[in-house]
Amino acid sequence: CPPPGDSYGVLPRPCHALVLLNPHSGSGRALDDFQAVVQPMLAEADIATTVFVTERANHAHEKVRDEDLSQWDTLVVMSGDGLLFEVVNGLMERPDWKEAMKKPLCILPGGSGNALAASINYYAGYDHVAKKKLLTNCTFILCKGLYTQMDLVSLSTASGKRFFSFLGFGWGFISDVDIDSEKYRWLGNARFTLGTLQCLAKLRVYHGRLSYLPFSPEQGTSPAARDAHGPVTNGHIPQPAGTDAPGSLPPDSLLAPLSQPVPAHWTVVPEEEFVLVYAIYQSHLGTNLLMAPAARLHDGCIHLFYMKAGISRVTLLKLFLAMSRGTHLDLNCPHLCYVPVRAFRLEPRVAAGIMTVDGEALACEPVQG
Repeated sequence: CPPPGDSYGVLPRPCHALVLLNPHSGSGRALDDFQAVVQPMLAEADIATTVFVTERANHAHEKVRDEDLSQWDTLVVMSGDGLLFEVVNGLMERPDWKEAMKKPLCILPGGSGNALAASINYYAGYDHVAKKKLLTNCTFILCKGLYTQMDLVSLSTASGKRFFSFLGFGWGFISDVDIDSEKYRWLGNARFTLGTLQCLAKLRVYHGRLSYLPFSPEQGTSPAARDAHGPVTNGHIPQPAGTDAPGSLPPDSLLAPLSQPVPAHWTVVPEEEFVLVYAIYQSHLGTNLLMAPAARLHDGCIHLFYMKAGISRVTLLKLFLAMSRGTHLDLNCPHLCYVPVRAFRLEPRVAAGIMTVDGEALACEPVQG
């Protein structure tokens, strides 16, 4: 039963889905799992599929950027979070992005990091599950055919790149674990456990300035009230009327240019030494990491976490173990700070450490979202 107050669209029946599938994601079982678990359920639900198997990086990005999408009712991504990042940014590069972004998107977990799938499973009120059970739950959600809006965050970097992100931006410990553990992809989700232990052993400190625009209650009118008259889409960012030419991307209305100081009403964090900074917009950072229990699909909020230098390895490990149940904030650790924000800026003092967006590596440089 959907939460009260949310507005939902319904997929047509019969329905035609374009399935974008990365056969090498996670432990390499996505195609087998699709044929064994997903396809029989979709056939029962009158959902026909066209399967597009990606052969290289950015293959899905180019497909959704250039293809006539009118022949499909929904786009289904069967992979980890990285492939959905490609699809979202491919759609946003289209001249008709406003229309393209109304096409419902579905995620089916087929990678080692399945954070959005775990988040949607959580929002749907299902028990915490992983692997085949999570895949079955997400396929069942697709079979039911209800879709609703999802927040996207606009990220821009000092070198002029702009990304649209559905999951999170990170710097420091969590990003190091994500990228350093890539070499253990064959382990599936266990790669993150091994990566965490390795990064704990060589715990680093990162120097930089973090600033943010706090989320205030008056902006926090329920999404249902805010979007009651808008179209039901999966990632449409409201654009102020009459700002730009048709087809131009939505303006970053909350941000000053990176070359200028942050606006006076922003908060600048007094500390400048961090173990990690992570801005997450969904509940889960991974299948077993419930990082932001308060997050919802379209709450208009960025859930900003940062960890100040000086934390012990034992305490850091305790926090990560508690995060599997979403109880890490109950430990009241003075080094871990959590603040709901509308926008943020991070300015590293030197280009050290890995930055990630939706689990994909970025060069270390000033960034804001």
